[in-house]
Amino acid sequence: MRTGLGPDDLPDVMHGTDIGTLATRRPDDTIMLSPVWWEWRDGGFNIWVDAETDRKIRHIRRDPRVTFVVANQVWPYKGYEVRATATISGDDFYGVLRRTAERFDGPEAAERMVSTYAPGLVIRIEPGIARGWAYED
Repeated sequence: MRTGLGPDDLPDVMHGTDIGTLATRRPDDTIMLSPVWWEWRDGGFNIWVDAETDRKIRHIRRDPRVTFVVANQVWPYKGYEVRATATISGDDFYGVLRRTAERFDGPEAAERMVSTYAPGLVIRIEPGIARGWAYED
């Protein structure tokens, strides 16, 4: 197994269509794991959320420490995990929504989502502590 890999070492993971998992902290300090659509862009992950009332947003506003992981589901297994402080903004919500919807569900779904969703929020995760791996030589 190769370890210590960065995003440039894992292009098929970083630009693939595997669902990511976002870990946030509940008020009782237990962890909530959320499957999410995501994009790797400008050195960080963007995850769209459709409402301020989403639990992920409430958790991050209270405690911005998060972990995010994306890993493929076929051999050779590869993945990238980041522990970092997340930020929340409305910047480029429709851009993130469009790009991820198109990548994960196709152009028709992207157009439908962009035309029907109210403005939402973007969770931004820029690598703090990161680890990448690949089960290949």
